[in-house]
Amino acid sequence: MTPHAAAPEPDPATGRAVKDADRAHVFHSWSAQAQIDPLAVAGAEGSYFWDYDGNRYLDLSSGLVFTNIGYQHPKVVAAVREQAERLCTFAPAFAIESRSEAARLIAERTPGDLDRIFFTNGGADAVEHAVRMARLHTGRSKLLSAYRSYHGGTQTAINLTGDPRRWPSDQGTAGVVHFWGPHLYRSPFWSSTEEEECARALEHLERTLAHEGPGTVAAIILETIPGTAGIMPPPPGYLAGVREICDRHGIVFILDEVMAGFGRTGTWFAADLYDVVPDLMTFAKGVNSGYVPLGGVALSGRIADTFEERPYPGGLTYSGHPLACAAAVATLTTMAEEGIVENAARLGETVLGPGLRELAERHPSVGEVRGVGAFWALDLVRDRETREPLVPYNAAGADKKPMADFTAAATANGIWPFVNMNRTHVVPPCTITEAEARDALAALDVALRAADAHTVTGTVS
Repeated sequence: MTPHAAAPEPDPATGRAVKDADRAHVFHSWSAQAQIDPLAVAGAEGSYFWDYDGNRYLDLSSGLVFTNIGYQHPKVVAAVREQAERLCTFAPAFAIESRSEAARLIAERTPGDLDRIFFTNGGADAVEHAVRMARLHTGRSKLLSAYRSYHGGTQTAINLTGDPRRWPSDQGTAGVVHFWGPHLYRSPFWSSTEEEECARALEHLERTLAHEGPGTVAAIILETIPGTAGIMPPPPGYLAGVREICDRHGIVFILDEVMAGFGRTGTWFAADLYDVVPDLMTFAKGVNSGYVPLGGVALSGRIADTFEERPYPGGLTYSGHPLACAAAVATLTTMAEEGIVENAARLGETVLGPGLRELAERHPSVGEVRGVGAFWALDLVRDRETREPLVPYNAAGADKKPMADFTAAATANGIWPFVNMNRTHVVPPCTITEAEARDALAALDVALRAADAHTVTGTVS
């Protein structure tokens, strides 16, 4: 990778024009349109992006946790350019070189026999199709998913989601039942150890199934490591326990690796950390770092066999788009050649993990540090003893001020955070260097003082 370029000369006039056009015509997702103030971005490279006023930010959000290979990686840019010159687009019913090669490379990395790849345009429609496959395979309709989860914004995916973004679109008859997954720091099971949390969470799932009727359930879907909901690695044995429950009841086990996959956890997939193989696995984001939209479902042999003689009733016009697949081929090849997955693992173990835990010792606003690889969250609290969140659950308006103050302090110190409810996530590109990671930690150290001011002590320890 070439050295990161400095931001170009400021161009405020162009920035204003970009911003004006955005505000006049772009309808933004998840937003009250009159209450947002989107930053006009002039460019990006590596772990950084910059605005038209010359401000440069170290991106601790990786966009929306998708630029695993960093911005503007020259090998991926070149691959998209070369594919565009050779064959820009083609219908999905044909065998296309970049599509075939992307599927082969993905299948090489997926666990177990997840060797058949159905391409989508992103993560939400990957979840939609995984659920459809499970329902058709089992002949059942009901789905189980966890609270503290996010699976996408389309109709089935949003009903599967376990956070408040589901509420405005929730349909009580959508066939989804939610249950509590394990999370020791905020345990719903009054556990005091990881072992207790695992056992009680599995017992809770068993009881939920018993009362719903196991024979009515098509699939259980889990994020391998829940992402937006707080980066909560499951305790040892939990995913294996869910796998056993699914096998016992003939239920399809779906793992959502849209956010956690392709190097984010310091392994190709988070499932590799737990030695578990699902029946279906959804992916997107890091598969090509979002250079061109791409997602998909990896199918096990027994699910794929269901559709050997029976047509699968689903598809997309742009399934396996040649440009997107060329970006995937270049991304996966480059990640292997440059040791990017290993870089995420090493930095998580030697820099990010230790550095974030050191910050927690100094800042009373940090209740817990969780994560692995380049996938971390700080759970921010008003009171470490009671674990009261820094802002209320699903806070709005003035109640969000403590997190707004932290966010402003972070950007003022040159880092762009990923903030959700009472958490800030540290999810930089997997290509981040040790020096950049240490710069990020130093900036976080300063920004956390704004959060500390809202704790019961109101001061840094």
